[in-house]
Amino acid sequence: MSGDANALDKSALALDKSALAPYLEAHIAGFAGLSEIEKFKSGQSNPTYLLTADSGRYVLRAKPPGQLLKSAHQVDREFRVMRALAGTAVPVPRMLHLSGEDSPIGRMFYVMEFLDGRIFWDPCLPDATDNDERAALCDAMNATLAALHDVDVAAVGLDDFGKPGSYFERQFARWTSQYRASETEAIADMDRLIAWLEAHMPADDGRVSLVHGDYRLDNMMFAKDEPRVIAVLDWELSTLGHPFADLAYQCMQWRLPHASGFRGLGGIDRAAIGLPSEEAYVAAYCRRRGLEAIDNWTFFLAFSFFRLAAICQGVYRRALDGNASNPEKAKTYGQAVKLLAALAMDLVDRNV
Repeated sequence: MSGDANALDKSALALDKSALAPYLEAHIAGFAGLSEIEKFKSGQSNPTYLLTADSGRYVLRAKPPGQLLKSAHQVDREFRVMRALAGTAVPVPRMLHLSGEDSPIGRMFYVMEFLDGRIFWDPCLPDATDNDERAALCDAMNATLAALHDVDVAAVGLDDFGKPGSYFERQFARWTSQYRASETEAIADMDRLIAWLEAHMPADDGRVSLVHGDYRLDNMMFAKDEPRVIAVLDWELSTLGHPFADLAYQCMQWRLPHASGFRGLGGIDRAAIGLPSEEAYVAAYCRRRGLEAIDNWTFFLAFSFFRLAAICQGVYRRALDGNASNPEKAKTYGQAVKLLAALAMDLVDRNV
């Protein structure tokens, strides 16, 4: 995590330093002198903390407290996939320890190395030096995504990291179930979208790769002095699946209105600020992976809107139940579900 990843929230979900310190000293080689624990404001799903100790700085990421949805908040999967990717072309932090559910904080967590780099929260990249750096940052994201999908999952011990069969069918079933379990009101566009996706489910084409599941700008860290990715973060939704899901999800994020809480690139003149068009970005990915083109793009995009809407609904429900990492922000996610569903149905109706 970055040393300046926005201001830190020191009050919410506080951890017991006196209980945690001896545990970490016993389980992490060289760990000593825990002096401060600060919670990062970012992160809705799994609360994340900066640990400052005499031996250095570390990052702890934990399950949230309270009653949780089945199959959600699997920090052990995050730990496993990042440990497996060490030494590959996909940059990840070094994993240091994974606790059990009976940990000193009462829930599972893992600890990883602290990395000091840049996290960009706005896809317009206003903090970049100039248009050339903005273009280079986007290209680095593209290259990292292609590298992720080229990972030999068997070679890194992740060939059992997902279930066999159609990824989209499995994900559709999972997120429909999660959405229904956390539903707080009927949303007509969401119901229409679910019906459309079910009716237009593509046949399984056999493509399988490791997928991140939430691949976007603010889930990666760049070097401080160059447009180079030094870490891809937040692997909770990773699995074995279809590579186009990651690509479409990132492009879907960029289609969202910039003025919305999602801060997409909708309505932004990309060329004027050095950013590639969606067509150019997809073409660059295809070149890197030796693909001619991607068919059925509307389905992949619509599915991405649906999946994010289901995730947002879960965050909103946790806020109502009192279990969200950032409760005030989480409550805005209820309106986001309606926006995402409407944007998806507009995309479907126009087939663009």
